[in-house]
Amino acid sequence: MPPKFHVLDGFPRSMSPSSHAAEADGFVFLTGQFGRDLDHPDAPLPEGIEAQTDRTLRNMARVLAALGLTLADVVSVRVFLTRFKRDYDAMNAVYARYFSGPGRPVRTCVGVTDLVRDALIEIDCIATR
Repeated sequence: MPPKFHVLDGFPRSMSPSSHAAEADGFVFLTGQFGRDLDHPDAPLPEGIEAQTDRTLRNMARVLAALGLTLADVVSVRVFLTRFKRDYDAMNAVYARYFSGPGRPVRTCVGVTDLVRDALIEIDCIATR
């Protein structure tokens, strides 16, 4: 079965020339999410890593819901932080509220030099159907 690409109605266009999500062989790949307000995408990003992490994960959950999935379907997560040493612990505190069960997804977290719109965090994920 060929891959399926999703550009979702009611969501702002992706910041990059990409789909909101893609599916192949039972896996759903979400494009990176960051702390923008999906209903008002040009509004300023929230201040601080905690607020941006919370909004980013809510955005991820909202995209998954539009595809008929939840955070419980996520098997792998990649987190990108612009201020890794400063923000890692605070990000983890918020992240743990969203993935608190014993079956947490695997995760990679890396420090990067910059993100779109000067975001402090970006998160992408892979889920299963």
